[in-house]
Order: sequence, then structure tokens, then C-alpha cells
Amino acid sequence: MRTPGATLLVAFVLAPNTASAFTPPSSVATINRGVAAVQKQQRKDTTTLFVSPTNDNNENSERRKFLSQVALGSIVGWSSSIASPNAANAADWLSNIPGSDQARKKILNGPVAKIRTDVGRIMDELQRDLMQERWDLVESYPAQLRSYVPIFTTYTDSAFPSDEATDKGLRIALRYEVGRFFASVERLKQATSRKALNEAYVAYSDMSLHLDRYMRVGGIYTYYDDTITTETYFQAIPDSALVYADPIKDPAEVRDLIMLRKGPDKGKTGIVIGIYPDGSSNCVVKLDRFKGMREIRVVPLDWAAKRLGEQDPDDVFLLPRKAAKV
Repeated sequence: MRTPGATLLVAFVLAPNTASAFTPPSSVATINRGVAAVQKQQRKDTTTLFVSPTNDNNENSERRKFLSQVALGSIVGWSSSIASPNAANAADWLSNIPGSDQARKKILNGPVAKIRTDVGRIMDELQRDLMQERWDLVESYPAQLRSYVPIFTTYTDSAFPSDEATDKGLRIALRYEVGRFFASVERLKQATSRKALNEAYVAYSDMSLHLDRYMRVGGIYTYYDDTITTETYFQAIPDSALVYADPIKDPAEVRDLIMLRKGPDKGKTGIVIGIYPDGSSNCVVKLDRFKGMREIRVVPLDWAAKRLGEQDPDDVFLLPRKAAKV
């Protein structure tokens, strides 16, 4: 049975985007903002399940206990070090890392750009080729992604280099996400060799999930959304006014364009990239692009309702395919 993983870990995911961990707090209001961000993510985690499909319940329980302790220490550390509530991306908080301007620029323009842009592009191209069942192309992606292991390592160690509890906790959390990401890459490779489409979809979904978590923990996202839930925007709008297929009579499947009809992301649109076969009735949704990023959500399948009418295709299918080398 798939269970939520490391609730407290994800609770501090957004903190690097909102503040610096390297300068003292400027006001009580700033600290309160950081606490609100933690509370917001905790609320989302009650419905958005961050999971690892290959582990049994005992292993998940021990991992959650361990990571919760790590995360709790990091959150406490942040509560005394949050500085800039208006910081919106990696450039803002990385600018406070001690060292020369050249070193800060190298950290930002090097690993950050490669993870956010290069790895993100590879993941989009992989989604396109997998959903088109181009197995001859899919089999090349694991090797491409493994070549980025040194980039992840460099960023983890360079962005959070100190021996303080906060940095140590972050390094452990980031290394965990990288480990789960590449474990999922290996599962994709095995599924590809058997041309097992559903297994490949689940492996790709977990790759997307752990990469999303890594970028959140590491402050690599290009923006910070402090909206706790979008449901409040729909309070005066009857559900009958929203146009979507009945999720019970016509449930969404992988590749379907959907709208989230419930939960903290109600009204947002995306595409189903995987459905977990473990009886949890959860699916993985890749939200439509916003400020260059595509967030990942794990939600109950009946929250993801198929969109009706003529729709533009998911943007990964508009990516130009590289010309074959002669």
C-alpha cells in the first residue's frame, strides 16, 4: 500500500525560495511568514502524497521517522535564520552565500541552470517519447540522466556547505531525493527493456516527483507560490459551472489532459503521467507550465477530471525532435 512519505521533509521544501539561511532575521513578520509556509505545505501533504512505490510499509515508516527528524531540525534552524520574505528564486537566496561574487555566479549559472533547464528539458523529451512509445529513443535517456550525477552532487555540496544543522539536514534531504530519482531511472531502464508501458509510466512519474522535491528543497524553483489553497476562489462558483468529464463514469488515464476538481490546487490543469497500481487510487499529475516550471502532484484519481472540448496538446508534444546524426 502506497503511503505518504516524509511529511515534515516536504514541509520545509519552500523555505529556500522564501528566505536566506545565511543572514539573521529582519523582523518577527519574516519569521511568521516562514512558519506559514511550513504550515501551508503540511496542509497540502494531507492530500498530496509524496511516495516511493518500491518500499514496504516498515521501510517507509522508518524512512519517514528518520527524515522527519532531519526536517524538524532544519525547520527549527530556519525559524532563526529567515531573512528576506520577498525572495522569489534561487538567485535571491544564493546571493547571500558567503564568498566571492564569481563563486556565487558559478553556483547559480552552473548546476542550477543545468538541473532546472537541462534536466527539465530531458524529462520533457522523455515524457514525449514515452507517451508516443518510441522505445528506441526512450532507452537512451537513463544514460543521459546518469551523466548529471556530478551536477547534483556539486550543487548539493556547494549550496549548503556548512556544518550547521540546517545545511546538514538539507544535504541529507537532497541526497535522499537524488537517490530515489536515480533508483526510479533504473526502474525505467528495466521497464523499457521489457517494453512494459505501465511500469515505465510509474517509473517516470516517480522520477518527476523526486526531481520536483529536489528542486523545491534546494530552492531551484523560479518562483514561490504562497497560496495555501485555490478552493477559496471557487466558493461562489457551483461545481456545475466547471466543465469536465465525470471522473467516476469516465476516469482519467495516462496522457489525458485534466483539471483538478478538488483539493488545494483546484482549477489547475495538467496531464496525467502515471497511475499507481497498488490499490491506492492515486495518480501523478504534471501541471501545466508556469514561469518555466511544471509542478508535480500526487492526488486521488477522482480529483483529476478529464477536460472536455478541443484542447491544445501538452506542450511536450510541441518540442522539436532533434535531427538524427548521419
